[in-house]
Amino acid sequence: MAEIEVVDVFTYKGGGGNPCPVVTDAAGMDADEMRDVAQRHGHESGFVLPAEDDAHDFRFRFFVPNHEMEMCAHATVGALWVLARQGRLPRGSVRVATASGTVTGYVKVRDTGSWEVEITQPPGRVVPFTPARMDEVCTALGINRDALADLPAHNAATSRVKTLVPVRDPEILNGLAPDPASVEAVCTRIGSTGLYPYAVVDRAARLFEARQFPRSSGYPEDAATGIAAAALAFVLLHDGTVPPDDGVIRVHQGRAMGRLSEIRVRIGFVGNRPVGCLLGGEVAPAHLKA
Repeated sequence: MAEIEVVDVFTYKGGGGNPCPVVTDAAGMDADEMRDVAQRHGHESGFVLPAEDDAHDFRFRFFVPNHEMEMCAHATVGALWVLARQGRLPRGSVRVATASGTVTGYVKVRDTGSWEVEITQPPGRVVPFTPARMDEVCTALGINRDALADLPAHNAATSRVKTLVPVRDPEILNGLAPDPASVEAVCTRIGSTGLYPYAVVDRAARLFEARQFPRSSGYPEDAATGIAAAALAFVLLHDGTVPPDDGVIRVHQGRAMGRLSEIRVRIGFVGNRPVGCLLGGEVAPAHLKA
């Protein structure tokens, strides 16, 4: 059997993070075997395969317990961190082929001997909500409109579409207890892969808090969701909540799960035009399983 290394991705102050099983030698595995890893561990899992062309260094696949995913940011960051620890990365940038397109990874060795990992995501697509759809989302989250902040809700994506719902404060956010069946139903109707309610913690410091309720992954909530945080960054830019520069946007997630995590996003610009973002965070080893 392939060796599985579990790492915690997007940790905060040495704790939290999203647990991620990683297989760095998955060439002999088929889709059923990969999905079995995700089912046995109960987490989204990343699999490293040889590149299929000269334009890439690796090919990655991603599975949740219920199905394959086109892209998973935390599994990409985690897999690159493990590959760096194994001494298997080329110098400079790393080109990774995914079902969602090419992702470029940047891995730097710190003075402490650990690794800093960032990955690219394309510019975000932001689509505002109609009032009727907002009512459906509020119902699924179990809140009234008076729980919302004075900001619009959006469907947004850099890879998969997430529904960004602004709530008034972190206390409301962390008191949410939506029914998973209701979340799945509303996400299917609105063309989203998950609800991502968020609150502004410190606008000047660009600090936000969020939670992720996926549509149909095999678990009710994520402790840290990179592509949702990337989508949130472009929503914040779209709404004028953050200025149009490359300052770090920090998203805390997982507090209600007892796994407080931090995701960092930097939007890149050519002139005044956003051209993508860099997404990163801390990684720590969890444990090994055969």
